[in-house]
Amino acid sequence: MQTHLYLLLLAAGVSAAPPMSSVAELLTLLQQMWESATRDSQNLRIETPDDIDDVNCVSTILEGTEQLQAHPAMEKFSLFFKKFERLKQSLTPNLAKEGKCDTERKNAKIFIEELMTFIRKASKNTR
Repeated sequence: MQTHLYLLLLAAGVSAAPPMSSVAELLTLLQQMWESATRDSQNLRIETPDDIDDVNCVSTILEGTEQLQAHPAMEKFSLFFKKFERLKQSLTPNLAKEGKCDTERKNAKIFIEELMTFIRKASKNTR
């Protein structure tokens, strides 16, 4: 049931998301960020959802992205954060309905992997 609700929310909320070429660009930038996190952000730990498919975890993902953006080593990825802002705006109207999200503090590299998964799943629902 939660997965179906999640998919419905994404289908309704991501309709204003950027075109697929922009999603591909986001994923490419995230891959570069992931490689950089291996070198530059080893000590950064971000609250990461235990289940990326949990509808209650969208705000946790968005908050983690903001924390990642605030890290000095991520300044060179400002283009990603600007492009991600469009996707974020399409998801935020649904946040009032969120419940509890189980999380764990994980390193930035793992958070970025989860963020890539989240963006892939969100983009599939816009097709």
